[in-house]
Amino acid sequence: MSCELTTEKGGRRLRCGYTTGSCAALAAQAAAHMLLFGQPMSTASIITPSGVALSVVVEDAFCDGITARCAVRKDAGDDIDVTQDMRIYAELSRCARPGVHIEGGEGIGRVTRPGLDQPVGAAAINRVPRRMITEAVESVCQKAGYTGGLRVVISAPGGREVALKTFNPQLGIEGGISILGTTGIVEPMSLKALVDTIGVEMDMHAAEGATRLVLTPGNMGERFLAEQSVIRRLPHVKCSNFIGESIDMALYRGFHTLLLVGHIGKLVKVAGGVMDTHSRIADCRAEILTAHAALAGAEQDCLEAVMESATTDAALDILENAGLLNPVIDSLLDKIQHHLSRRAGPDAQIGALVFSNERGALGMTHNARQILAHLEETDD
Repeated sequence: MSCELTTEKGGRRLRCGYTTGSCAALAAQAAAHMLLFGQPMSTASIITPSGVALSVVVEDAFCDGITARCAVRKDAGDDIDVTQDMRIYAELSRCARPGVHIEGGEGIGRVTRPGLDQPVGAAAINRVPRRMITEAVESVCQKAGYTGGLRVVISAPGGREVALKTFNPQLGIEGGISILGTTGIVEPMSLKALVDTIGVEMDMHAAEGATRLVLTPGNMGERFLAEQSVIRRLPHVKCSNFIGESIDMALYRGFHTLLLVGHIGKLVKVAGGVMDTHSRIADCRAEILTAHAALAGAEQDCLEAVMESATTDAALDILENAGLLNPVIDSLLDKIQHHLSRRAGPDAQIGALVFSNERGALGMTHNARQILAHLEETDD
């Protein structure tokens, strides 16, 4: 059985799914019913925090009178989710302490760094799912007239391997997946989860006392950072295409010094004031490069070649052959700094360092030089 809720995105009707938190709560409800009533449930039903009624098939039910275990299979709907089709298990047993006590078992990560939803050492089962699990179990206890304590162990076989495909290792969650969800429902093709993860990673660094932060769009930036002895000392966050939103989130969390480090193919868009660099939002790389080449005095044939170039690196080759690479890069850096400063405002220091895979570091803005100079002074 799947979630019947749908949503419209990009003119398409898409099926919603349900979170790992909903899976855990549903599995816990079914296991509690088996333990306290001695009868299996073929389906489990809850009302999610968003108010959506959810009913799913219960799998792999087991009870020996001492413990009960049930699973619910994750269904992300039409969303792309690495936990799709995973079984989330809940195993229940009676305990001496009153109340519902939730623990993490196989495949559930452990928090190792401060600043996350749960304290260091706790299972990575967030607050809302914990509340959902507790309420689901308590509803069964009330029906059964049971007033004692219950131990609930949530597990996700295969979670350790799946977690390697998530942000968990970067966030300081080790050994498995997280049990997540604030609404209980997964909206397909939503970028909110990715943006939220960026914010969570920033929270972690802020909790450790950091006030300076490096933002980089992706893996290429991380590889470049690994070779920069001074910059790599700063905490860094992958901001994907959400450059403007990441700047906003960082400033809101108290970071006063930001350094944006990225490939020219991404950051050339920032020179045009584009703060979401996904190609479906704006792919104006050739146009921006052509405009700055014109400002640097490029001839017509050079401008046409830059405009028709398939990649940014190819455009840089054309500019170098025309003797215009350095002035064009300097012009781009000035505009990048202009747009970053306007976004961040007067109370923050922000700069950018631009590189290419073929050429390495291409240059940095004036503010970036100041930031790095200060880092070198404090490193002495």
